[in-house]
Parts: sequence; C-alpha cells; structure tokens
Amino acid sequence: MNQVMEALLKRRSIRAFQEKPIPREEIEQIVEAGRYAPSGMGRQTWKFTVVTNREKIQRLATAIEKVLGRENYDMYAPEVLIIPSNEKTSKFGKEDNACALENIFLAAYSFGIGSVWINQLQDICDEPQIRAILDEFEIPADHVVYGMAALGYPAADPKQPNKVGQVHFVQ
Repeated sequence: MNQVMEALLKRRSIRAFQEKPIPREEIEQIVEAGRYAPSGMGRQTWKFTVVTNREKIQRLATAIEKVLGRENYDMYAPEVLIIPSNEKTSKFGKEDNACALENIFLAAYSFGIGSVWINQLQDICDEPQIRAILDEFEIPADHVVYGMAALGYPAADPKQPNKVGQVHFVQ
C-alpha cells in the first residue's frame, strides 16, 4: 500500500497524548500542509495560529469549559494547538478550514503525531471570555474558528474501526 493510502486508512483521532514535545520543524511542516489545502476559488482567506504554550492552551480550554458549562474540559491536553480561522464573510470558510484540518491531521500522522479535531469554538468565538484569548492569540475579530487541531504523540495505539461506511456503485 502506498504511503498516502496508508495515512488515509490508518489515521485515527487521538484523545490521549504523551507529555513529549513536538519538534518545531515538524510543526512547521504540518502547518505548511494545512496552508496547501484546497480552498474555495483559491481565495485562501484563512489564518493559521499555532499555540505551543500548554498554559495558554489550558486557559483557552478553561474558557471553553466555562462558556459551554463543561466539567474538567482540557481539549485532551495537547502539546500543540493549531487554530485555523477564516473570515466570517468567506463563502467557503468552513469548508476551506475542514480541508486544511484534514491536511494537518494527515501530515501529523506522517510524523507519528496524533491529532484530534476540536470543534467547540465555532459558535462562541465572540463570547467575551473566548474573544479575549483569541485577541491575545492575534486571531482577527472578523474571523471564526470552525475547528482546531490538537496534536501530541499518542499515549496508546488507536483501535482500527470494524466498519467504515457503505459504498454503492451505480453503472
């Protein structure tokens, strides 16, 4: 099986990470993969914010916990959080960010790094507690965060699914 197909078929969401730093060069390559994702009409209206400070990641998680009323929410305590954001007025912003995140997840897998999609911010970006942190991260006020990539080395090997959906060919 070629490497691309292997990554597509074997990559799984990881929700438990080791406390082990990810080399900066690998983070840069992972973000680069996101930047090269397809975007609607090639507009690339996104911005990528990389947070490597675990205290700042936890502050964001705590703010999300308070706004959404969740207990002990920590976004799975990642080593790195990649936050693609997109202009609120971008017609394809949500889809563009989904493509970027998929590239990020596959690139991370290629380095043996686990990843999981964090989707809580989409509807709460403008809540004052959240916006204050996004402002600190220099995420523009006219952007929305449709999803984030939490990254870290897996604490355990993920289980492969028994069933992955149906396929029907019509001729």
